[in-house]
Amino acid sequence: MTSTTLTRPGTTRAVPTAALLTAGAAVGPLFLGLGLVQAYTRDGFDLSRQPLSLLTLGEHGWIQIANFVLSGLLALAGAAGLRRALRGGQAGTWGPALVAVLGVGLIVAGLLRPDPSMGWPAGAPAGEPETMSWHSYGHGVGAMLSFGSLIVACLVLARRFGRLGAVLSVAAAVATIAVMALPEVAISVQMVLGALIVFGWLTAVFVHVLIERNH
Repeated sequence: MTSTTLTRPGTTRAVPTAALLTAGAAVGPLFLGLGLVQAYTRDGFDLSRQPLSLLTLGEHGWIQIANFVLSGLLALAGAAGLRRALRGGQAGTWGPALVAVLGVGLIVAGLLRPDPSMGWPAGAPAGEPETMSWHSYGHGVGAMLSFGSLIVACLVLARRFGRLGAVLSVAAAVATIAVMALPEVAISVQMVLGALIVFGWLTAVFVHVLIERNH
């Protein structure tokens, strides 16, 4: 089994590539799963108008912050595994790099919280705040990096797979863009639907690579 070796003073530890790929496969299920569970269990939270990012605010906001950061770290691990598994070619270089950008974006979005808005948490403005703080801007940048890198990754990694995989990868990118452009649909709903598509695609890619390595 191919492995990556991480060395610390006095210790040597091998991290199998399969473990790194498994970490990457877990990003979507963890991030969306934990986010949606919170959305439906936090009193007063309305996913039809309040984005999942707002869950970083309030009494239990640390849970969603940890969700962002841990998901980002898993994405970075997955990117390392993907780079080893997809050696050579543009897909093997840029695909893992884009997944790494996803990881950085998630971590940034978790550490830099958005401003209270859309009625969350209690006492927040009913709509968007009149002014945005620097950390709210930073959160937005992290979120855009995450979504943008995944959409581009769909197109880059399409070259790595067979005809069906290529078609599905391009379709995932197009569908995500189409969902984000839906008129008269709340941004909170657009983001969840878009995330379901691209994170589902990402999980499928990691699972495919894991299976491919075992044959």
